[in-house]
Amino acid sequence: MSEPMKGPVRAVVFDVGRVLYQWDIRHLFDKLIADERELEWFLANVVTEEWHFEHDAGRPLSEMVPERIAMFPGHAHLIEAYAARFNETIPGPVPDTHEMVGGLAARGVPLFAITNFGAEFWAGFRPTAPLFDCFRDIVVSGIEKVAKPDPAIFMLAAGRFGHSPPDMLFIDDNAANIEAAAQLGWQTHHFTSAAPLGAELRERGLID
Repeated sequence: MSEPMKGPVRAVVFDVGRVLYQWDIRHLFDKLIADERELEWFLANVVTEEWHFEHDAGRPLSEMVPERIAMFPGHAHLIEAYAARFNETIPGPVPDTHEMVGGLAARGVPLFAITNFGAEFWAGFRPTAPLFDCFRDIVVSGIEKVAKPDPAIFMLAAGRFGHSPPDMLFIDDNAANIEAAAQLGWQTHHFTSAAPLGAELRERGLID
């Protein structure tokens, strides 16, 4: 799904998780918890996406991890693994999206990103991802201590990127983030898979 075309796109702004890179906490804990019922309980109650989002929003692991261990002392080693082995929650690229980034970069289209990503985890992940060498700037929620869909992160990004919202196409898999950006005048594409995104980028003349 995408918004109606509103004019030329002068820059493309990507989300990272589940758009450019696969992300699922389960990818790590599948290796560490053999029993399926125990795994489901752990992901629903201990290391949850909701709790993880606190780091995305700027809370340091030095607070989060000891607090969680105090709540679930029998799972201390698994909570510590979340902090130490986070890159294992990112198994690889989302199929075909990196090729689109390459196509945009080859055309000289300015590329940016806005990602909900903890500052400490970003510091560990960014060096493994040379794809982002193509990007002129990346707004990371954990560094800025404001996360999507808060309008403040989109306003901050627009100021940093040097393009007005109507001139930028924002791509994200989260409908709430798309709605927040659209309300501020950004052109948007609600990402579901690479094929519809590629079709829109080609229709707009941004890639071959």
